[in-house]
Amino acid sequence: MTVQAKPVYRRLNVLKFELTKLRHRPDVLLSLLFLIVFSFLVIVPLLQILKGSLTYQQSDLRMVRGSVQGQLTAYHYLRVFTGRLAQSLFFKPFWHSLIVGFGVTFLAMTLGSLFAWVIVRTDIPFKPLFSVLMVTPYMMPSWVIALAWLTVFKNERIAGAQGMFTAMTGVSAPDWLSYGVVPIIICLGLHYYAYSFLLVSGALWTVNSELEEAAAIAGLNKRKILRKITFPIVIPALGSAFVLTFTRSMGTFGTPALLGLPVRFFTIPTQIYASINTRNNGDGYVLALVLVALAGVAIYINSRVIGKRRSFVTMQGKGFTSKPTRLGVWRYGIVSLMFLFIFIAIVLPVVILAWSTLMRIPGDYSLSNLTLHYWIGKSNFLMASGEEGIFRNPGIWSGAWNSIRLGVFAAVINGVLGLLIGYTVVRNRGSKLANSLEVMSFAPYVFPGIAMGAIYLGMFAKPFGPIPALYGTFALLVLIVVVKNMPFSSRSGISAMLQIDPSLEESARLQGASWLKRFRKIIFPLAATGFISGMLLTFITAMRELSLVILLVTPATRVLTTIIFAYQDQDQIQHANGVTLILLFIIIIANILVSRFYGTKSLFGLRNT
Repeated sequence: MTVQAKPVYRRLNVLKFELTKLRHRPDVLLSLLFLIVFSFLVIVPLLQILKGSLTYQQSDLRMVRGSVQGQLTAYHYLRVFTGRLAQSLFFKPFWHSLIVGFGVTFLAMTLGSLFAWVIVRTDIPFKPLFSVLMVTPYMMPSWVIALAWLTVFKNERIAGAQGMFTAMTGVSAPDWLSYGVVPIIICLGLHYYAYSFLLVSGALWTVNSELEEAAAIAGLNKRKILRKITFPIVIPALGSAFVLTFTRSMGTFGTPALLGLPVRFFTIPTQIYASINTRNNGDGYVLALVLVALAGVAIYINSRVIGKRRSFVTMQGKGFTSKPTRLGVWRYGIVSLMFLFIFIAIVLPVVILAWSTLMRIPGDYSLSNLTLHYWIGKSNFLMASGEEGIFRNPGIWSGAWNSIRLGVFAAVINGVLGLLIGYTVVRNRGSKLANSLEVMSFAPYVFPGIAMGAIYLGMFAKPFGPIPALYGTFALLVLIVVVKNMPFSSRSGISAMLQIDPSLEESARLQGASWLKRFRKIIFPLAATGFISGMLLTFITAMRELSLVILLVTPATRVLTTIIFAYQDQDQIQHANGVTLILLFIIIIANILVSRFYGTKSLFGLRNT
């Protein structure tokens, strides 16, 4: 062998040795596989929509003389940001989205933080009950309260029928109360406050009350104690709550569509929907990129603010106490207010929706107007445009079956993938490979639902390499729901795997057990809690999803949420609200299963006392 050939020979031996090692490192192979898959499902779609925003689309050919489909152009950016329609295409929706985002965030964080403090740091009774009830609105679709709001406050000037408020008082509800920014902020705030409640309550549990007592002994008043001790400790939780609430409220579609479109109050998500519905796909892609950028900026600012702050050690080896603040004479008054809030935010909307499904003529709340036609009636063109009752309607049953199938398929796939991702990340903890996979699996969270729907519509509307066109197929709905929920299922899998001692698997490996056998006999049984938890949470999320799938469904793949939106758009209120109740029933059954397996603490991370 020549001298020149020896280095090449050594490198080949090293490569052969490394490949041999990989055969015994399935965690590394899985990491590489997942990175490739997520690059295709996250990075490639983003590049595709970027390409779509920078090229002429078919719909542009009739508006731009001499344009060629697929040709590079800045036409869409100029049209959205500087054109004569820029005010209606971008600036007004952008301003409206900011108002909604900050308004909802302020309301939700105020309510959630206040409720968290009352339940965790005071001697209020019924703490376990409140801990469960306070997160119930998050289990429901965000637009359930919006439907109930319309039933109560709609007016004849816009909706063509009076709401419950007008029927009972004789006073027509003003337009600003019926539609637009005020009801959107209130309805979304009553839904998204659960984020702040969960995160702030979790942070408050870790605050040792001895710190506050020592500060009080040193002469600090309650305001200074709150500012100097309690508030700095819960800043990370507040920052996370801000990002979650702001990005979700900016990217949500259902509530702004129901309460904004009738008065042409557009936000960026509803403007994306309008642009793509009118075949102006390029404009929709530009707006989708704006939403992605806003979410990324919010997350970046949050990480910078929290990353630069000083850290505080609140949990030590010794035990600590958390002495509740005594409310005294205010105790039962506050309990009454909290029960009233629960009644208004949870019970009343459901009761209102149920009542509205029994009204023969909308706006007439007399007992003589009650009917079961919208539930069990046969087709009658004098009522509901000839639509059969809900229980007789094959379209609704088909949508229910599609929703359940979507939830089950996505839940099982997410459960398995989340566990495998958790395994690969934990086994390679601290390596660049594991860190890259962890970041990539969380990346879909940055995409608001409507923006991600626009991205997948642009990517899968036509064949992509060996992958056929998926638009109009049920597989595309499953795919996008799986990808969108991957941040949560992967976190669930990582949490489960962190609790398993690697020595258990190592002992089995030394005994000659294959990786599949080790995973099946040891890892999966020990991590089953995380697997089922991630699976059921995905099912609940998939069942109530509207923003993510509204652009992707076809008549053959309609799900309950899109059926509800279609009925509402056609002003068939009874059917819309009735299907909403069916959806709520299915979600409640799923939540009962979660509680049956794991209890409230496991699902929401709350500590009941």
